[in-house]
Amino acid sequence: MSVTGAQRAEELLGQLRSLADPVNVAGMAHFGISAEGTLGVSVAQVRVMARALKREAGRGGGAWRHEVALALWESGVHEARMLAGIIDDPTLVTPQQMEQQVADLDSWDLCDGLMINLYRCTPYAYETAITWTGRAEEFVKRAGFVLMATLAVHEKAWTDERFLALLPIIEREATDPRTMVKKAVNWALRQIGKRSVTLLPSALALAERLSASGDATARWIGKDAARELRLR
Repeated sequence: MSVTGAQRAEELLGQLRSLADPVNVAGMAHFGISAEGTLGVSVAQVRVMARALKREAGRGGGAWRHEVALALWESGVHEARMLAGIIDDPTLVTPQQMEQQVADLDSWDLCDGLMINLYRCTPYAYETAITWTGRAEEFVKRAGFVLMATLAVHEKAWTDERFLALLPIIEREATDPRTMVKKAVNWALRQIGKRSVTLLPSALALAERLSASGDATARWIGKDAARELRLR
């Protein structure tokens, strides 16, 4: 590319800042999205920019997109980081990058987008999900369970046994009362149960067991998941 990744990232940051909307920032905060470093640019606008950049890079432009993505992430701008998660090349993402970026997370939308758009496509996704679900940091733990949920949806070729092995982890962490964690635990349980007729009975049995728990968080997770899984 004639323009370096760092230069293109600066241009994209300028474009994002030109789209800034303080009113949207307030609205996003209402839905639990961090206002720190947030410009108020809509997800739809970010996705339009991502599609344009991928066309610009063309085939074989993964290394350049990776360079742009890293520079965007380092800016600390919320929407720039969201854009980075969409355009980065998962084949070039390292475990070290994943650890560095997950430590920066402070908002559920950025967390979920990064897991769904990028990290699930890396060869480290399954093992990383297991590791992060055992961590204490709120958004790191959430990231682990979001990875579980999205892998259950997208990795059609994986064996059900891989997901069956995740149910004890869900049960172990079902008493974490933090909103960002418990909602992700619930999400992972529901998606694993909906993955196949083979997994459904085990996931539903866990949901019903949690429903009868003496812990309020576990009961909420179990009842909500069981309500959906019984309809399958």
